[in-house]
Amino acid sequence: MPALITYRTPIQKDWVDYNGHLRDAYYLLIFSYATDALMERIGLDADSRGHSGNSLFTLEAHINYLHEVKLSTEVWVQTQIIGFDHKRLQIYHSLHRKESDEALAASEQMLLHVDLAGPKSTPFGDRTLQALEQIIEEQRNLPKPKHPSRTIQLSKQHDD
Repeated sequence: MPALITYRTPIQKDWVDYNGHLRDAYYLLIFSYATDALMERIGLDADSRGHSGNSLFTLEAHINYLHEVKLSTEVWVQTQIIGFDHKRLQIYHSLHRKESDEALAASEQMLLHVDLAGPKSTPFGDRTLQALEQIIEEQRNLPKPKHPSRTIQLSKQHDD
């Protein structure tokens, strides 16, 4: 399977900071839209959410800012499923542009399937599980993500 492209957009003027770079918050916005598109792909679109009362909540998100992104750059998000269990989904988004094979940014996220009436966690439905299994199968030959499960820490601690 070629990469699963979940979102495309040009960088908007109001998304850019005083240095001419994409503001930190807008990386997460772009990745959030990619998650929405993934939800549609796995059967958790607006109609399904309205019918089932189930959705995904983000439990944790890490962003790696790898290269600068400037105004009007056309970007897209590639999404890879890292893994899932009966009610959690671990995904990896990477942000790309035409001029480079390298990712501009990456975001690893842990999502939880939730019954909105609680709200409380709930197992995925069969349709979603089948869609996730299909994507995992289609992505089995993709290279492993470069920046998953990283932690923030200083390599050298200062005692002053």
